[in-house]
Amino acid sequence: MSVTITVPRDAVALGLGSDRVARALFAGAEARGLDVAIVRTGSRGLFWLEPMIEVETQAGRVAYGPVTVADVEALLDAGLCQGDDHALRLGDPEKIPFLARQHRLTFHRCGVIDPVSVADYRAHGGYRGLEAALRLEPEAVVGAVRESGLRGRGGAGFPAGIKWNTVMLAQADQKYVVCNADEGDSGTFADRMMMEGDPFCLIEGMTIAGLATGATRGYIYLRSEYPQAFRTLKEAIANGERAGVLGADVLGSGRSFHLEVRLGAGAYICGEETSLLESLEGKRGIVRAKPPIPALKGFLGRPTLVNNVMTFTAVPWILEHGAAAYAAYGQGRSLGTLPIQLAGNVKHGGLIEYAFGITLREVIEDFGGGTRSGRPVRAVQVGGPLGAYFPDSLLDTPLDYEAMAAAKGLVGHGGIVVFDDTVDMAAQARFAFEFCATESCGKCTPCRIGATRGVETMDKVIAGIRPAENLKLVEDLCEIMTDGSLCAMGGLTPMPVMSAITHFPDDFTRGGDLPVAAE
Repeated sequence: MSVTITVPRDAVALGLGSDRVARALFAGAEARGLDVAIVRTGSRGLFWLEPMIEVETQAGRVAYGPVTVADVEALLDAGLCQGDDHALRLGDPEKIPFLARQHRLTFHRCGVIDPVSVADYRAHGGYRGLEAALRLEPEAVVGAVRESGLRGRGGAGFPAGIKWNTVMLAQADQKYVVCNADEGDSGTFADRMMMEGDPFCLIEGMTIAGLATGATRGYIYLRSEYPQAFRTLKEAIANGERAGVLGADVLGSGRSFHLEVRLGAGAYICGEETSLLESLEGKRGIVRAKPPIPALKGFLGRPTLVNNVMTFTAVPWILEHGAAAYAAYGQGRSLGTLPIQLAGNVKHGGLIEYAFGITLREVIEDFGGGTRSGRPVRAVQVGGPLGAYFPDSLLDTPLDYEAMAAAKGLVGHGGIVVFDDTVDMAAQARFAFEFCATESCGKCTPCRIGATRGVETMDKVIAGIRPAENLKLVEDLCEIMTDGSLCAMGGLTPMPVMSAITHFPDDFTRGGDLPVAAE
């Protein structure tokens, strides 16, 4: 009887040698006359255990990791194919504490299935959400999204149902659904993991959105730095068309939805929806003034629904299980689950899907196991390079939109980057300005010039040149950028700068106070 062994092909696992492990497993099994089928999957998101392989046994799946090529022979000799004991044996992957505590609604198939197999996707519950949507009127589908409390997971947290309803009600000869997969925030990888590990979840969510809003064409705008995701998505879309879950006759309904993947060119600003649309049209990626909003006048001037990967991939579960079941997770106005990406100086980095309301401290200590260096946590940045830096005193803040805003932070795309007590927060504040200056589209003056002046002024602070006076100038620059920038690129850059100055003031006076002549 053939034994199935899954080996991840997620980008992290590939970087840690999973391709070599897969080849060694195949060769070792062949040499022993073992009938082994190796299936390449995504990752479950336990990155410190990658490559983590799993064997399907009569008693269920058994995981081993982290596996190197040097381990393969010993694993096979120890009875890998039967799930037998070995130093790398982790047991049932679902019972590993890091996974067992999670609320995996969106990511429950990731790392389990063959990402490009429609049959495998459907065998694990795929397309039940679309089947449910096809039994409903568009208004009911949009109503379910609204009642679930789903908010845009790309960063702004705008209620998804309102955006869907606006596009549904818009009158036009052609409408579009666009997925923002330009995942550029530091410490974020949930979109990539999903597209590499369970692309049909995204495809299904976008198809539901198309049928609900009256859009017949969709585009996935993918960052060029994700070549594995690009290949996986293209293969999955082609397989979906052959299987009849995409194309001119979706699941035999007589309704059409066509989908394409488009590669970006590496511009962070194209994570902003109007810049993305400009780029998608073949233009330079610069911000559009709003109004009109994309829901009314978006791609090629037509009504366009723009959501990010995590927003679309939440939809199939909502349609299958109901809006109330999804809204039962979370708290207040932050409902459902958040894919938290834990990175930086942390012992156990990876993907954590959990209901809104878990605190930063619980994520870092209970899931992450503290810092990898073993030194105390000093600062935590939440929400990407434009997110606030939180000190230890704020780590009991719940991860929900309102609580984070009250603490002068943001949830963003759910990325958390941990720093120990060796971090220089003045350097981090300078980096925020430098990042904005480099990545600004240049359309508005507060962002284009403000960030450049911010770098120059922060250099003076770090050098000890009239720090009090120059810090006041930084504060003024931040106020102008917040109030005057056209989009969140310039508008949010002050958040990491001012949070660093507020919570870590000592780092901005280390240079002393040099005489004016030094300037």
